[in-house]
Amino acid sequence: MKFSDADDKYILNEFLRNVSHMTDKEYQKRVWIRGEGPECQDFDELVCDFFDIGDPILDDYKEFGITNSQYELWVRLRNEFKEFSRRHDFPQEFIDTPEWAKIMKLAKEVLELFNYQKDVG
Repeated sequence: MKFSDADDKYILNEFLRNVSHMTDKEYQKRVWIRGEGPECQDFDELVCDFFDIGDPILDDYKEFGITNSQYELWVRLRNEFKEFSRRHDFPQEFIDTPEWAKIMKLAKEVLELFNYQKDVG
């Protein structure tokens, strides 16, 4: 299905917003572990959203205006995160591990390559 450019931009931004949660340890502790709002998300939702939103974009990445270098880094994050999420379920058990730090760093690199700016407010 072909979306409008505005829809493509919105979908991509929603995916990147989700990735931004992977880079923010304070968010992860507050929302995923302590369950404090106002956001309502857990690690399982992040995983589902990452693949449910991200994989269809990757399948048709040129339609979303994604460059080859952005695509390659995104695929690298996807592959690393897929392996990680298969082995880990509970943020309180992995949040301070070097393995999670690696995922967080890679997610940050993706956001930087996409020039993603987190919405304020």
